[in-house]
Amino acid sequence: MARVTVEDCLDNEDNRFALVILASNRTRQIMKGAKVQLEAHKFKNKPAVLALREIAAGRVRYDRPSREAVDTYIEELKQRFG
Repeated sequence: MARVTVEDCLDNEDNRFALVILASNRTRQIMKGAKVQLEAHKFKNKPAVLALREIAAGRVRYDRPSREAVDTYIEELKQRFG
């Protein structure tokens, strides 16, 4: 895969907002030293690109329905920022 696009990722996650949350969380994990689940890390991609490549490849996904993950995320923001 030469370039990774949002459309590539939407094959595995149909909710765009959930995709953004998933990608940003995975990017933070990679930046903190989490192991990349693809061989793409050999090409010196930035963490955000690696996260999107993992999602597009089906290696990273929610462990629950994405709507539930989005609702949880919104509730956490409400508690944090009022």
